[in-house]
Amino acid sequence: VQLQAFGGGLVQAGGSLRLSCAASGRTLSTYVMAWLRQAPGKEREFVARITWSGTTTIYADSVKGRFTISRDNAKNTMYLQMNSLKPEDTALYYCAAGPPSSWGYDYWGQGTLVTVSS
Repeated sequence: VQLQAFGGGLVQAGGSLRLSCAASGRTLSTYVMAWLRQAPGKEREFVARITWSGTTTIYADSVKGRFTISRDNAKNTMYLQMNSLKPEDTALYYCAAGPPSSWGYDYWGQGTLVTVSS
């Protein structure tokens, strides 16, 4: 399975971006998909997670109410709509996929850079 994340870019504080993560190689049915991020000089942190059905989502407190995770299984693609962006959201954003019973992930994308200017 290959995951490819894209959609990052430079945006002003208060702006919006939509990230996408396209999966290829096999269908990720039953897999949980997630977004994580790593800011410069910091450890990678969890952002959001969504079950295969899309009915259950979990967000980090820092993005709750501003970010929305979704997925389109027919397109084997996951999204992250990011609104009201803050400079502290600046990071390399990774998408990942793993079994629903674990917080570990078997597959990772290469990351897409989001830069929020103040």
